[in-house]
Amino acid sequence: MRTRFAFQPRYFLFWLTYFVAAKAVFLLYHFAKTGALAAGTVPRIFGYGLRLDVSATAYLCLPPFILFILGSLLPRFPLDRLIRFFTAVLGIVVACFTVADLELYRVWGFRLDATPLQYLATPNEMAASAEGAPVLLLLALLLGLLVLGWILYQKLVGHLPALPEGFGRGRAALAGFLYILLLLLPMRGGTQQIPVNQSDVYFSSQPFANHAAVNIAWNVTNSLLLQNNGPNPYQFLPDSTAQRLVAGLYAPAPDTTQLLRTPRPNVLFIILESFTGKLVGHLGGEKGVTPTLDSLARTDVSFRHLYAAGDRSQKGLVALLSGYPNQPATSIIKYPRKTEQLPHLARVLKGAGYSTAYYHGGELAFANMKSYLVTAGYERFTERADFAPADQNSKWGAHDHVVLNRMLRELPQQRQPFFVTAFTLSSHEPFDVPMKPRFRGADEASRFRNSMYYTDHVLGQFLAQAKLQPWWQKTLVVLVADHGHHQPGDTPNEAPAKFKIPLLLTGGALRPSARGVVVENYGSQTDVAATLLQQLQLPRTGFVWSRDLLAPAPAAWPGGVAFYCFTDGFGVMTPVGGITYDNVARQVIEKDRRVPKSQLQLGQAYEQASFDDFLKK
Repeated sequence: MRTRFAFQPRYFLFWLTYFVAAKAVFLLYHFAKTGALAAGTVPRIFGYGLRLDVSATAYLCLPPFILFILGSLLPRFPLDRLIRFFTAVLGIVVACFTVADLELYRVWGFRLDATPLQYLATPNEMAASAEGAPVLLLLALLLGLLVLGWILYQKLVGHLPALPEGFGRGRAALAGFLYILLLLLPMRGGTQQIPVNQSDVYFSSQPFANHAAVNIAWNVTNSLLLQNNGPNPYQFLPDSTAQRLVAGLYAPAPDTTQLLRTPRPNVLFIILESFTGKLVGHLGGEKGVTPTLDSLARTDVSFRHLYAAGDRSQKGLVALLSGYPNQPATSIIKYPRKTEQLPHLARVLKGAGYSTAYYHGGELAFANMKSYLVTAGYERFTERADFAPADQNSKWGAHDHVVLNRMLRELPQQRQPFFVTAFTLSSHEPFDVPMKPRFRGADEASRFRNSMYYTDHVLGQFLAQAKLQPWWQKTLVVLVADHGHHQPGDTPNEAPAKFKIPLLLTGGALRPSARGVVVENYGSQTDVAATLLQQLQLPRTGFVWSRDLLAPAPAAWPGGVAFYCFTDGFGVMTPVGGITYDNVARQVIEKDRRVPKSQLQLGQAYEQASFDDFLKK
């Protein structure tokens, strides 16, 4: 027979059992990754993950336990109904988080945190991103989790028995208070000095095993409450050491290679959505997907070792236009107060007499990008609302050929010299493009491959028409991706191949001697800004995180160096190889044989110093 004072242990067991079941669902949903784990790893996922499961359970138990005290003191307090209502609402929220995390992990490679909240203001774009998800399966899983929660509650908790006759209300409230005190230990995960966090459940050299051990409710709440409040969570080295190592990357270069016939050309800066190096032939990727880019690599200027700073569009935008590093678990673009302090190519060029404009077929409000771009000082914006409904033939808005054709019509009226930025979108999920498929297959990788081919094709048409325009001979065209992609091959979230992207320079403003130049210097997206400003002979004082890729590489790193970050980790690439590091587990994920220890130390210094700069803005 259930007693009233067994309610708290039963309620605790209910949530703990539910979280363990949710972990099992995660492992089953990603059965291919689970099957690839070493023998004996799955039981350890449950064992190590139990600390966060218990902590999350304790936090969720706190409100009902407080209600229990009130119900013990107040005779007509609807305690049972309130606890059931609270549990039902929270159960729905946790189930939704759990199901959303299943598919987001497949696409993004990290567990659900506060990141999707950046996209709540643009629900249509969120829906477009999720179009390739198995909606019916996810809905079935959501329903299954809700039913499971109801069954567990009925079996483990049930109705709350009345207060026993002769048992004083004060004594009952005291018993409830003692149960609350017992929650303190599991909340903080033990008696250790530092409360439990993700690193406590990381146990494996395989990132998926560590990620699977994380409790999703704990992870979301932690990222919402604690992100960016300081102190710097990436404190690897003494600050003076970190600053010294990073400063060595950005020491003034004695000379650079001048590629332009004129110091003040028009600049057409085209950002290519998700253009991964894995599908770019001249970067060693698949042949035939980007014939336009590969042709330009033979006749114009190509950079062979550029890496995206991060893995989201808004992160790539800041890295390219402000030369500013990404943050491992957030994005500076979410904080207008901080982005107002960033340098910006548009602002510098506008100060030098350039007119400015920005073209995008989608909504600029997506991921808070518009506040960043308005602060940058662009004089004119063309976005989704500026296109006729008939031209909005993409889930995201207007397809790339529509945007490029409009830009081609309007550029003759743009006051010269101009700095015009265009951001493509057709190669974003769900990869629906208005042309006959070039490559067979209906799977995600094939649809992505076809979408990249489409954008490359219409880009080639645009450039062919642009060469006939009077402004072409005085124009430099910059072609660069915002980030890479996990397809094809479902590349791991941290792998260098996911971050390698194209960067090419073309246009009539290039000197004849620049034709066919290949730049082997390793660099990051953040270096594009300084490289461009050096060619324009404009000051790059504020771009302290950007270096000129056409100048000699830093003395300490011959051949250059590229830094990128993913969700709570980073990678460092040099000519001798790459290394990836997990900030939470504080361990190396992958390391090429020839990579020296100093390369890891440089990555740690860069992560620490750049995030410290972010916190201070």
